[in-house]
Amino acid sequence: MAKIEDRRPVGLGPGTAPIGASGGGARPLAVAASQAAAPAQPVAQPAATATVMGIPEAELTPRVRDAIMRLMGEVDQLRNELTRTRHRLAELERLADRDTLTPLYNRRAFVRELSRAMAHVERYNRASSLIYFDLNGLKEINDKHGHAAGDAALIQIGQILLDNTREVDVVARLGGDEYGVILSETDAQQGREKADHLAEAVRRRPLHWEGKTLPLDAAYGVYPLKPGEDPGSALAAADQMMYNHKLARRSARA
Repeated sequence: MAKIEDRRPVGLGPGTAPIGASGGGARPLAVAASQAAAPAQPVAQPAATATVMGIPEAELTPRVRDAIMRLMGEVDQLRNELTRTRHRLAELERLADRDTLTPLYNRRAFVRELSRAMAHVERYNRASSLIYFDLNGLKEINDKHGHAAGDAALIQIGQILLDNTREVDVVARLGGDEYGVILSETDAQQGREKADHLAEAVRRRPLHWEGKTLPLDAAYGVYPLKPGEDPGSALAAADQMMYNHKLARRSARA
């Protein structure tokens, strides 16, 4: 009887395929068949979940949702109230710096700005000057024409000073009939020239009151700001220079 030889390659048993022409490794026929027959599995997509303040909507009961919405409304209301309060505080701070009669700074604000100007002079060694003005004849205006006329004179002089100075300068009513001006980046000579110009502007615009023309006049003192000096000393020195100027003018008229 003839012997039948098994000529399959060693290592290949029943149910396996020979190495293909491409030279790749053998894949079991049963595995290949099962993979071909299995349907493709869909890729899982992340579920879109609505949240309220980080809490998934599915976990919110109606009562919890209502409570959260009320809380959110209260927070928004508090935020609006805080904004209004900040605006109100800014307005109060602005009003605290203003003179009650004229469109100028008051003494408190002027001293603060004078401190800043003196610090600038000390730090950068740049000249600035202080002018101290005093309205002449205010008592006579009050006595003859009433305090309303005196107030009108004070307001008019304040406006004249504003109209004839720069935005970088500081103008204030220091009290009564006294005014202060800080001239930034201005040396003593320039300060005296500017003070004389401002005094002349006051004289050129008399007060028209109830059909009368009331002349206005002001004396001044100019003081150059010095490094290391305090605002009170600078104001006192400028005030004394203004008084000397007033006396000199009186002597000249005598």
